[in-house]
Amino acid sequence: MDNHVHLDVAREGEEALPTAEAIAAAASVGVTRLVQVGCDPAGVRLTGEMVDEYAALLGGVAVHPNEVPRLAETGELDDALAQVEALASHPRIRVVGETGLDYFRTGADGIPLQQNAFRWHIDLAKRTGRALQIHDRDAHDDVMRILDEEGAPPHTVLHCFSGDARMARAAVERGYLLSFAGTVTFKNATGLRDALAVTPLDNLLVETDAPYLAPTPYRGVTNASYLVPLTVRAMAGVLTVDVPALCTALSANSERVYGPWT
Repeated sequence: MDNHVHLDVAREGEEALPTAEAIAAAASVGVTRLVQVGCDPAGVRLTGEMVDEYAALLGGVAVHPNEVPRLAETGELDDALAQVEALASHPRIRVVGETGLDYFRTGADGIPLQQNAFRWHIDLAKRTGRALQIHDRDAHDDVMRILDEEGAPPHTVLHCFSGDARMARAAVERGYLLSFAGTVTFKNATGLRDALAVTPLDNLLVETDAPYLAPTPYRGVTNASYLVPLTVRAMAGVLTVDVPALCTALSANSERVYGPWT
């Protein structure tokens, strides 16, 4: 499975791969289940349409932390959050996310807005019984602190995990799942592989974050779910387990967190 994909998004200067083609290409290498994530108003709407049309997709909806200050400035944030809340109870929307904090692209003025929105999404996930998928960029301590303060939902996923081994251990102690993307295959990602190495199989998921973060040897090109096997093989090497055993664990974890696709 692919824990996190943006089929509604294209890399700059490109066109998004048609959804049916992306799903078929993934299925051809054994990746038959995808979590499609919409995290701006247009993406949220499209995600609701996609999960109704394609059985391979479950959905996640949220206002991305980088979208929060922008929408607040234009007076559209309340409407965007209301749109997320209205769709969160859809039977094939199983995720509230990606929400969280991003201190890389948002300046200090936007941090309180991001934190308030993050708390709102945590509450929504708990009220609706949905899993929570978290975006965390340069904000590890605050993400963990706010989850502790608010109380995390039973199923909390750190999407595209980017922390170190210490953070991985702290997340596992809290019962969170860590979802690793193609970044774990990068030559300079020693710390990320160290984090993976201390994560039990029961706490693991895998994702693309497509169309971004293609794994080695495709780093820098458009990512898609058919490349998940490259990341899984790299993860298996770090964990010193065989690929079938890891695939079995990843599949079981996804069904435990999101429920059945059909």
